[in-house]
Amino acid sequence: MQSQIDPSDASQTVIQLTDLSVRLGRQEVLKGLSGKFSGRAIGLLGPNGAGKTTLIHTLLGFYPPTLGTARIFGLDVVAQAREVRGLLGYMPERDAFIVGMTGVHYVRLMAELSGLPPREALERAHEAMFYVGLGEARYRPLESYSLGMKQLAKLAQAIVHGPRLLFLDEPTNGLDPPARQRMLKLVREIRDRGETQLVFSSHLLRDVENCCDEVMILKDGELAAYCNLEEERRADRSFLELEIRGDEEAFLKAAAALGIQSARQSRRRLKMVMQNGVGVRELYRLAAEHKVQLRSMSYKQNSLQDIFLKAMEAENGGL
Repeated sequence: MQSQIDPSDASQTVIQLTDLSVRLGRQEVLKGLSGKFSGRAIGLLGPNGAGKTTLIHTLLGFYPPTLGTARIFGLDVVAQAREVRGLLGYMPERDAFIVGMTGVHYVRLMAELSGLPPREALERAHEAMFYVGLGEARYRPLESYSLGMKQLAKLAQAIVHGPRLLFLDEPTNGLDPPARQRMLKLVREIRDRGETQLVFSSHLLRDVENCCDEVMILKDGELAAYCNLEEERRADRSFLELEIRGDEEAFLKAAAALGIQSARQSRRRLKMVMQNGVGVRELYRLAAEHKVQLRSMSYKQNSLQDIFLKAMEAENGGL
């Protein structure tokens, strides 16, 4: 059966969740997730136990939804499971190697299981091993690989068949800084080629921020926050942290008239969201007019860390 997916349609919804709930035994792990995600690289963030891996396994078809639906490229992951799986690649968090098998034969086996004929699977396996940097080690047994090499071998088997959507579950977990940077470079290269879209699950905010353009944050099985990083970067909303002395109320009222949003961090300390076209010079003018002293001022851009911490502090999840 031919897929009705148009690879050139960058606006097509990659993942659509509608009231998705998943119960494992007596525990409800995912609770009514809803949302549409269309990014080239979709980040999946959350603390341990938030439901990240369960969501990935549900999208892969390992767990059936208890309630609701999940679609990938418009295809239902349950009703159209065979067609969906033909579009996916999966790099699991935990190792799943066969003892005594060499790297290239392991990748070839996974290519065959993904539907490639034996000869093409072997050719693709060699190409994938060279691509991730394991060409010289492809005939060595997997148990002789270092942790970083094992992670690269898992990446090779996930991309060998040319998937349309690639799931990466903690791809940098346990890696030293050079190996981590190498893995992130490969992930960005795959993303930028435009042939494969990504779901990048991690507890490392910096890795997600460096690789992803769209992020969903899970907390206790709920969708606690959503962030379109591309829109945030384009908007370039900037934050100022100030310490002031004087008539705070009059100063804040005048700032609000310019469209500046303010929030108190503590007594005499403020956080302000600057709008386009309003510069720091305006704050100095307002301070002079209202006889307010600006004792300190620091500038920073909105970050994924701010969004994540706010989501973790909220009592209830929700978009």
